[in-house]
Amino acid sequence: MGSNVNLRYGLVGSMGKMGREIKDYFSTFGDKLVFETDRDYINESGRPDVIIDFSSPTALVSTIEYCKKYCAGLVIGTTGLNEEDFDKLKELSQSVPVVQSYNFAEGVNILKEILEMFGSYFDGWDGAIVEIHHNQKKDAPSGTAIMLKNSLGRELPISSLRIGGIFGEHTVIFSNAGEVVKISHTALSRRAFAIGVRKAALFAMQAEKGFNSYRDVLRNSGNH
Repeated sequence: MGSNVNLRYGLVGSMGKMGREIKDYFSTFGDKLVFETDRDYINESGRPDVIIDFSSPTALVSTIEYCKKYCAGLVIGTTGLNEEDFDKLKELSQSVPVVQSYNFAEGVNILKEILEMFGSYFDGWDGAIVEIHHNQKKDAPSGTAIMLKNSLGRELPISSLRIGGIFGEHTVIFSNAGEVVKISHTALSRRAFAIGVRKAALFAMQAEKGFNSYRDVLRNSGNH
């Protein structure tokens, strides 16, 4: 489904920084926000094709109920989800398409693919991950750092820094006695995430029910 398609979407956490970025970016395509909610605020003006949630784990139960009410797919980037939360998402995915990722920046997800494909080459090397985010980010380590570590299938120490207004930097470092290899990704603004969120929303509009990661979005768009 091309990027010129108009979306009718819902947004949970619409007043947050990521929510505002999503609204601003989606508006450039003529997409229509027909449902939004944030804490004590709710506005329902139509039936969304897909609901987007970048709020908090405490909102998950109500988000799932809204998806069921509208029979809408879900794109969720909430961090701090636990095993019970994932069980709820997978139950929802039995009736609608769900796309879950800790990071919707395409570059990060391409980096994850690279690590999965070539990470075993560094099995005999020391490794570490350094992630840097703005000082308002609550969780540490970031979900993205954990995702990158898991893509390697080995334990790596993760160092987390919370300083200033940095949107997100992740560096995977490998070293042996004679050399160092660094692979890094830097988000220049929240727009990097909004671009990926819209691609995920378009994917969810036409996907069959089921639980998906951003890898499925990448592969559907022809990026392998």
